[in-house]
Amino acid sequence: MTSPQETTARGSLPGWAIAIGVLLLLAGLPLAAWLDLRNLAEGSLRLQASDLNSVITSVRSYYAKNVVGRVLAHSGETRVIHNYADVLGAIPIPATLSIELGKVIGEQQGNITYRFVSDYPFKGRAPHELDGFEQDSLKQLRSDPSLVINQVSWSNFNGRVRLVAPVLMSAPCVACHNSHPESPKHDWKVGDVRGIQEVIVDQPIAKNLFSFKYLMSYFGIMALFGLGVVGWQRRQSGLIAGMNRELETNNAFLAAVSMKISRYLSPQLYKSIFAGEKDVAIQTERKKLTIFFSDIKDFTATTEQLQPEEITHLLNEYFTEMSTIALRHGGTVDKFIGDAILIFFGDPETKGVTEDALACLRMALEMQARTAELNAKWRGEGVEQRFQVRIGINTGFCNVGNFGSADRMDYTIIGAEANLAARLQSIAGPGQIVLSYETYALVSEIFAAHSLPPIQMKGISRPVVPYVIDGVRASGGVVSNLISEHAPGLDLYLDPSLMDDATAERTRALLEQAIATLDARPRS
Repeated sequence: MTSPQETTARGSLPGWAIAIGVLLLLAGLPLAAWLDLRNLAEGSLRLQASDLNSVITSVRSYYAKNVVGRVLAHSGETRVIHNYADVLGAIPIPATLSIELGKVIGEQQGNITYRFVSDYPFKGRAPHELDGFEQDSLKQLRSDPSLVINQVSWSNFNGRVRLVAPVLMSAPCVACHNSHPESPKHDWKVGDVRGIQEVIVDQPIAKNLFSFKYLMSYFGIMALFGLGVVGWQRRQSGLIAGMNRELETNNAFLAAVSMKISRYLSPQLYKSIFAGEKDVAIQTERKKLTIFFSDIKDFTATTEQLQPEEITHLLNEYFTEMSTIALRHGGTVDKFIGDAILIFFGDPETKGVTEDALACLRMALEMQARTAELNAKWRGEGVEQRFQVRIGINTGFCNVGNFGSADRMDYTIIGAEANLAARLQSIAGPGQIVLSYETYALVSEIFAAHSLPPIQMKGISRPVVPYVIDGVRASGGVVSNLISEHAPGLDLYLDPSLMDDATAERTRALLEQAIATLDARPRS
């Protein structure tokens, strides 16, 4: 029988594995969305910084060319200075315009910072503090002014992009700086990198996150659904585990019950019922069977000489040994009737009428031999009384099947042929096996027997001729005789057909010793 654990293992994944898989899938969705959102935020920050840098650069270029350049080219009184606010009629230089324009943008956009810095400040002005990124960027731009350098960094849920572009010297700027008395350098050329223009944009990712409100709602719903699936799966796993435990308990109970029931049935019948080959219903079949019937001679007198506990022990041991022999030869043990045993061959399993008869006779011979061994064993245990078994065997048609009521049935056989087996047993001597002619005709090629006077049986019109087994036919037609004798001080069962040469020699020596012992016995 397949256990519930094996069925579950072959049929589906464990509940905990499914739950972990669902959780991993649910955890992967927000992670993927976070990575996409982060890439989107970085791209957005770079685009903002680049656009702002382009705007300021374009404004400064336009202002330098079309405003400052025109003013400088005109010999009027308009002045272009960095501190234009302190001089009436003055206008700012392009650098000052860029710085002030960046301040205006920063005031309006709190997340934007604009820096216009150089490592060549005019005399009298505070030097610009450049951090490591700005110093490295300035160095790279002086090597290659075409570069646009940016840096993206993250702190918790805040993203920051720093975009650095070169401040190139135009013709008006070169003319101004090279002639200005406060300029720290007077050999500027058009296209030189004077400093850097840096745009810094800070943006909390939460702002972009709330832009995905529908996606986040979907994630929330999916998370709730996933948790519901996990909860349902755990509940189902608990129910299945409980059912498996209950099923295991029931299976163990049924196995124990079936094992107990098997003690009340023959193994063949038990097997055919539990295999579904036979229905538990009141029905019979007519079959040709070989019926075995045995009892113990003078059993009633034997029981009077023993205590109930002793006779119970001896009888149970005898029945156990005989049942084992019957099972080995394929016989179906019908019932125990006091000290008698009823066994039949041919149902529910059969090897054919002849083979069934031969198996029955071989079983009977082995039973007689085993009974002799048991008598010797019990005598060594202090039990003087011995079992002397008589056996009757008949072959014929009987009704076999379930007899009784719907509430209680008995699987047995009925018919005159079963009664004949009991009658043959009653005329057998201790240790003898008596057959009907029908059985002897089936086994006569292997076993030798002699006939007894005919007997009459109630229900059978013809006289019945019994046959007593003498032994097994050996090669050349020689009969290996059976010797079975039981008397006070004597238990002898001899079947030469079962002996090899070594056993035969040992037996001969024992018999010679027994004869010598008898010769030395004082005569009364």
